[in-house]
Amino acid sequence: MKYDVVVVGAGPVGSTAARYAALNGAKVLLLEEHAFIGSPVSCTGLLSTRAVAECELKPSDEFVFNSVRGAFVYAPDGQCLPIDGNQTKAYVVSRKNFDRTLAVMAVEEGVELSLRTRAVGLEKPNLETEKEGKQDSTVKLRVLKNGKPETIHTSVVIGADGVKSRIASYAGLKKPSRILPGIQIEAPYASDDSDFVELFPGSVAPGFFAWTVPVNEKVSRIALALEPGLAWKNGQKNCSPLSYLEKFLRSNSHVKARYSGGMLDFVVGGIPIGPQEKTVSDGILLVGDAAGQTKPTSGGGIYTGAFAAKIAGKVAAQAALEGDTSAKRLSEYDQLWRKGLGRELEIGMKIHDYIGKLEDRQFNDLIGSLNTPSILDTITEYGDMDHPSILLRKLMFSGNSLRLMKAFGTFLKTLF
Repeated sequence: MKYDVVVVGAGPVGSTAARYAALNGAKVLLLEEHAFIGSPVSCTGLLSTRAVAECELKPSDEFVFNSVRGAFVYAPDGQCLPIDGNQTKAYVVSRKNFDRTLAVMAVEEGVELSLRTRAVGLEKPNLETEKEGKQDSTVKLRVLKNGKPETIHTSVVIGADGVKSRIASYAGLKKPSRILPGIQIEAPYASDDSDFVELFPGSVAPGFFAWTVPVNEKVSRIALALEPGLAWKNGQKNCSPLSYLEKFLRSNSHVKARYSGGMLDFVVGGIPIGPQEKTVSDGILLVGDAAGQTKPTSGGGIYTGAFAAKIAGKVAAQAALEGDTSAKRLSEYDQLWRKGLGRELEIGMKIHDYIGKLEDRQFNDLIGSLNTPSILDTITEYGDMDHPSILLRKLMFSGNSLRLMKAFGTFLKTLF
């Protein structure tokens, strides 16, 4: 079996990379280790409007459960910061149906799809000896298809196989160094307003935050993620995400009053924070969670992953058809995705690390400082889930700069 491009992982990012490789003339194979696209689910399923558009989809009843226009941010002391975008900012989706829609789009462009196919090994080309006529320049990808071993020959492999990427390991590329363990349940929950998500920063989820995302007026996805090191320092004996979630459900008065008990679904997973220094090697590209391309401020990875996947698919196809799949040639991908996303991810990391160090009393002061009509108006006008730096820049140079500098200290000055 010989292909120009093989994509490992048929999530939204993998399907998008495969589709773009096919659109650029490559013969493409898309591999998925599970028996079904979109299962098991390992995501909250809250996608910004830009993320859906980046995947070249229009909102559809086939995968959209609910739309969201804002957030209620609750300080540890219970005060609420209401952020209203005045229009739809995100969609609550069925990830199973969303993923399958993108896989179908890839297949419609000529991508071959192979389910129950797991990558178990990889032999990279030695391009230096190949130039001397001693070795084929193809990548030999070993897989188990329905439990039977096979070898697939391809010019380029795109690893879209998530935070625990086997392709990264086989290729000698590093995996994301920081991973936030997370947990989520879908449960009966009476939202105050199903147009708003709820966010809970502070010691409830050290280093990150807890959240509720309304599927409808009666059901929400309740979740949290945390920085393991900070969780240990917080003094809790059991520092697992499950123990933090159980404590959150029984001790937060706002959530406790709305949560009816039990669960309809249960999901665990990891969120990579911070991209790798290298996302290419001879014949190999990494994209999405495998490349650490998630947003450090929210943990979302669909918009950033789809943005990078389009570049990956195009560069991989062109390199394969040109007959040059060296790391030097494929580095065009690394340069282009960093040009589009690198600065925002860098600022996001600074925000993540700053917020993660705040104590509950500091969150109370910070949220109280932001809760003024003029600041809320600025947040409404310039708030952006995918580009938080836009809002921070506007706030920094607004008439509230002195108030904000008092709240943030000198942190804002370090961002720009």
